[in-house]
Amino acid sequence: MSNYKNITVLGSTGSIGCNTLEVVRLHPDKYIVKALTASGNLDKLFAQCVEFKPEYAIILDQEKSRILADKLRLHNISTKVLFTPNDLVKVATLEQVDIVMSAIVGSSGLLPTLEAVKAGKKVLLANKESLVAGGKIINQALKECSNARLIPVDSEHSAIFQSLPPNYSVAEINKIILTASGGPFRGFSREQLCDVTPEQAIKHPNWSMGQKISVDSSTLMNKGLEVIEAYWLFGTGLDKIEVVVHPQSIIHSMVEYTDSSIVAQLGTADMKTPIAYALAYPKRIVSGSKRLDFMLSSTLTFEKPDYERFPCLQLAFDALKSGGVAPAVLNAANEIAVSAFLDHRIKFYDINIIINQTMANFAHNDYNSVEEIIEVDQQARKFATSIIKT
Repeated sequence: MSNYKNITVLGSTGSIGCNTLEVVRLHPDKYIVKALTASGNLDKLFAQCVEFKPEYAIILDQEKSRILADKLRLHNISTKVLFTPNDLVKVATLEQVDIVMSAIVGSSGLLPTLEAVKAGKKVLLANKESLVAGGKIINQALKECSNARLIPVDSEHSAIFQSLPPNYSVAEINKIILTASGGPFRGFSREQLCDVTPEQAIKHPNWSMGQKISVDSSTLMNKGLEVIEAYWLFGTGLDKIEVVVHPQSIIHSMVEYTDSSIVAQLGTADMKTPIAYALAYPKRIVSGSKRLDFMLSSTLTFEKPDYERFPCLQLAFDALKSGGVAPAVLNAANEIAVSAFLDHRIKFYDINIIINQTMANFAHNDYNSVEEIIEVDQQARKFATSIIKT
């Protein structure tokens, strides 16, 4: 069994988690699923446990964990069922685990991601909020643990990662170009955007994603979070990161070098491609993704992002320039605002207003530990919630 790699999938019932298991399913000779975790999707987690028979399963609800354990017992499956946030850290740091897919949505993925890095794991990062909120401490942990690897899974960051040589010098890079589809409202006027609904926002034109990420794409906050993530992943500095709207989502991102050459990664809009690359890195394996046919592809077009119609993107740049806890506050306030928008409690443009007011309330604070980040995250959530209630 020494040729197998043991995997923990944090957030196995979400879009990235399900796609990860699709890739794993194609390679039964390479990977063993050791642990699966979910927030609350009992039925899907149960089905995954029946198929992959992990040693551990976590569902963050005590009653649902009891139901899951009973159902698995009836099927003679010996998976141990756990239910607390601390258990996420446990399965992310198991000695026998080689790879941790961090696909939990939101800042709740920060602690297990950080601890997996400290434990020297190969961490596949789909939880961009971990680096947005705690980039400084995660990068410090990577420096202190030489065995750990952090491989980006977001299609844009995977594209950049694939476009850079293994031992690149920042001095050779002129620009990192993050491409954005523009989301479902790319052609909408500001007046039209005032009245868009959550149901419209979650219908992304190119990608199949969860509701929260789909709303982030509609506000361009998703791209803003990716700017912050790229800052911590590639070390180029903010002045070398640019966002370009590319509606076809064929070029997933690019690197421009000082000699004016540009290296890009292209492919279909399918997350299984970057997942497979991250799983097998530095090798490549079959992903199950549809292949790109240039003869059928439309013309590739590019536009500048509109910071007036989509102010969340500018807020992300502002947070990164402010430094300290500002990105964590941005992320926390955004999660609260997006949740309220999905519940029809606020309008589309209320999202950026809530984020802006919350950031202003926590200006110029810094952090030095994960505990401080968690504390400021909770405070920012409370403040953003209070704005919505008033």
